[in-house]
Amino acid sequence: MSHEPIKTKSDVILIGAGIMSATLGILLKELEPDLTITVLERLDAAARESSNAWNNAGTGHSAFCELNYTIETEDGSIDTKKAKNIASQYEISREFWSYLVEDIQVLPAKDFIHSVPHYSFVWGEENVSFLKKRYEALRKEPLFQAIQYSEDPNVLSEWMPLVMSGRDPKQRVAGTKMELGTDVDFGTLTRSIFKYLESLPGVTISYYEHVKDLEREKNGLWNLTATNYLSHETEHHEANFVFIGAGGGSLPLLEKSDIPEAEGFGGFPVSGQWLRCKNREVIEKHFAKVYGKANVGSPPMSVPHLDTRIMNGQKELLFGPYAGFTTKFLKKGSYFDLAKSLELGNIFPMLSAGMHNLPLTKYLIGQALQSHEDRIEALREYLPEVKSEDWELVVAGQRVQIIKADEEEGGVLEFGTEVVAASDGSLAALLGASPGASTSVSIMLEVLADCFPQKIKTETWQKKLKKMIPSFGESFIGNESLVKESRKRSAKALELIG
Repeated sequence: MSHEPIKTKSDVILIGAGIMSATLGILLKELEPDLTITVLERLDAAARESSNAWNNAGTGHSAFCELNYTIETEDGSIDTKKAKNIASQYEISREFWSYLVEDIQVLPAKDFIHSVPHYSFVWGEENVSFLKKRYEALRKEPLFQAIQYSEDPNVLSEWMPLVMSGRDPKQRVAGTKMELGTDVDFGTLTRSIFKYLESLPGVTISYYEHVKDLEREKNGLWNLTATNYLSHETEHHEANFVFIGAGGGSLPLLEKSDIPEAEGFGGFPVSGQWLRCKNREVIEKHFAKVYGKANVGSPPMSVPHLDTRIMNGQKELLFGPYAGFTTKFLKKGSYFDLAKSLELGNIFPMLSAGMHNLPLTKYLIGQALQSHEDRIEALREYLPEVKSEDWELVVAGQRVQIIKADEEEGGVLEFGTEVVAASDGSLAALLGASPGASTSVSIMLEVLADCFPQKIKTETWQKKLKKMIPSFGESFIGNESLVKESRKRSAKALELIG
């Protein structure tokens, strides 16, 4: 007996139940309450991949302490543009999360966000010189006015007691401190947003849905073909607009869309690992995110950090990330993901990027071959009195770094996120990784601007966006009064240090 394939039709389809789809979904539903939205997720619940707290490589990214966001130029000056942009994007996220907490009461603030100070810590003459120049450059910007700097071991011991305990007193060290730092459990936030969305009329969330193909029909609608892992049946889903927010799985689906804008994109997968502290006594002695400087020859994504996380209400301590080579695009993906992503249009850019990034390949192989003691030695630079038995290795999520076609280089490897949108606004996909979740609101505002250009100009959308994000249409950079006003408001709503 044959069954007719399941067919659904909605205004919007969101592929992937992570923080990006959750953010876009709730923005659209607040802007257009009558929209019908279908969410398709291949796993059994939301936030199982990169948005999961244990898989997310960085939480609360605000450029306060991440040294890879401030580059020392050839003339010795510090380029702060990226740090300023990320810091301002994080303030936008805080404003929107305040709206979720106060206005529509998606979840209590204490369930997903906490004040955790952010530190940068370096040693050696060259690195100390860099950090001081970074501090001098950043403190002129209102977003970073609260930054503190010290080379005094006594002060640093007050800031980071475990980091300084047992350290050689002759070693030259320096640190910066931002008390305004935060930690975010994006898994809890994502699941709460989807729970709220599911309670609204016109929203359907389907799990165990593996989207295998998508194509544009003559009537302008997108037709998605999916297989349900439970029923093993083929399903068809139609929509006017599709957002591909499937993490590492976005690239293969973007390629299948055949939009011209997807031409030349490739992906380089990288697996992540952490050392997780098992000793509760050690965990309780450290309360901070401490970021260092990547070793010479290491990629920007490898910046080591000793990271206090609060997950499901419990304090944890991680160190890493340690990278590894993989051919999977998702943690629960296939080893054939990389091979399947190869097309005529991206083979040359990917080979070119590979040739230009041989040190990265060497680095990843070296990371994959490390022993437990090798990893502990890296940690010892941050915790001189570390005990090997207190730590265990855990596998984090997958990253797929963007490879783009380039006229001069043939192909270049990008270490960021990028929205790829169809010219008619009917489809958008998010590629890349860091800073990712922390700037999800700004990224989804970019999707709205690219894909709903007329709607976003209307008085209705403008007023609603201003209500959800009070700074909408303004810039935090160089605007001291806006920074102070916004932080005061969001700190109160989110129960954070002001």
